[in-house]
Amino acid sequence: MDGLPVEVIGNILSHLGAARDVVIASATCRKWREAVRRHLHTLSVSDTDWPGYREHRTEDLEVIITQTIMQTSSLEDLSICLGPPITLSAAPVVAWLMYTRESLRFLNYNMQTKSHLNILERCGKQRLEGLTLGCTMIAHVDSVNYKFPVLRSLTLSRVSITAVRLNLLLSGCPKLESLSICRADIGLTGSTAAMDLCSPSLRTFALEGMDVEQIVLEADKLESLSLKDCRLDHFELLSKGSLRALKIDDVSMVQLDIGDSTDLLEVVDVKDFNIMWPKFYDVISKASKLKSLRVWGLTIDGDENLDLETIAVSFPKLQRLAVNYDLVDGVNHNPFLVSVLLERVVWLELGSTVINELYAECIGAVLERCPSLEKLVVHGPISEAIGRDDYPIHQIAKFTTSLVNLMRRFSDVEIDFEYR
Repeated sequence: MDGLPVEVIGNILSHLGAARDVVIASATCRKWREAVRRHLHTLSVSDTDWPGYREHRTEDLEVIITQTIMQTSSLEDLSICLGPPITLSAAPVVAWLMYTRESLRFLNYNMQTKSHLNILERCGKQRLEGLTLGCTMIAHVDSVNYKFPVLRSLTLSRVSITAVRLNLLLSGCPKLESLSICRADIGLTGSTAAMDLCSPSLRTFALEGMDVEQIVLEADKLESLSLKDCRLDHFELLSKGSLRALKIDDVSMVQLDIGDSTDLLEVVDVKDFNIMWPKFYDVISKASKLKSLRVWGLTIDGDENLDLETIAVSFPKLQRLAVNYDLVDGVNHNPFLVSVLLERVVWLELGSTVINELYAECIGAVLERCPSLEKLVVHGPISEAIGRDDYPIHQIAKFTTSLVNLMRRFSDVEIDFEYR
C-alpha cells in the first residue's frame, strides 16, 4: 500500500463508504488521512452500517458527523440515514450541506430534525444529479430559486409536500429521468382528490404505498411505469408511446388508462391486481412487441378468465410467460388450453392455488405448445395443503406422479419447483 498514490487510496476508501470505517482507516497514517481529505468522494452515515450511532448523545453524534465531513474536501456522494430515536438539530445539518454544496453530486438524506429544515433550500443545486429525501417536509418551493439543472433522479420517501409544490419542483428539473414516490403525504387541493404530475423528460416513474383518488401523469418520454401497494380509483398516463415496461403489484384500481402508450411495450408484470383480465387485456392488447408477460393471482370464475389462446395470438414475440390461476376444487375445465404454438417462449412459470390432477394436466397442455421452452417453474401451495385435515393427500401423490412423467417426456426442459 505504501507505493499507491493518494488518489488510488482515496478511491479505495470511497468504496468502504461507511463513515466509521473511513474514520478508522484515516487514522492509519498521514498518507491515508491525506487521501481522505483530498480524494474521498463517497461517505455514508447510517445506523444500518453501525447501530452504535444510537448509543451516542445527540450533541456528541452531531460533533462526530461534523468532524468526519469536515475532514473531506471533495465529497460527491453523501448519505445520511439515521432512524428513530435519533433526531438531530437543524444547524449542524445545514452546516454539512453548505460545506459540501460545491462538490456534491448525489445526496441521500433520510432522517428527522428537531426543527423544520427545508433540504431543497440548503443543498447545492447546480451539480446535484441524484437526490433522495425521506422523513422530511417540503414547505416551500418556487420556480425561481429551486432549479436543479442537472438532476436526473429524485426519490421522495415519507415526505410531506403539496401537489402544487411537487409540480413546481418537477418544473425546475429539466433533465429529470427517474422519479420515485413512496408513502408520501401529498396535499391535494380542489373538490376532487386528484394529483396531476408533469415532467417532459421523465423516463421512469415508481409509485408505492399511496392512496389517491386520481393520478394523471404527463410524461412524453416515459419508458417504465411501476405501481405498488396503492389504492387508486383512476390512473391515467399521457405520453407519446414510449412505454416499454409496466409493473403492477398489490394495487386496487377501478380504471387504468395508458392510452396509446403500448406500441413499444416489452414487459408487463402484474401481481395481485384486482382488475378483470378482459378489462386489463384491452389496455395491453396492442402491445405486439411484448416479450415478457406475468399475470399472477387471477381468479377463474367460469365467465371471465385469462385466455392463453388470445395471449399466443396477440403477442407473437413473447419469450417469458408467467400465469397463475385459482383452480377451484370440482372445476373440470382446463383454463390453460391453447391450440396455437407459443413458439418463442423459452421461460414459463405456472402457478395454482390448488394441487390436483387438473393442475398437472394444465402443465402438460402448455408444455405441448411451447416447442422452444428451456425453463419451467411450477408454483403450488404444498404447505397449505398438508396443513389441512380435510385435504386429500392422494391428490398430491397423483400430482407428483404426473409431474415425474412430464419430466421424462420433456427431458430437455429444466424444471424447478417453488412450493410454499
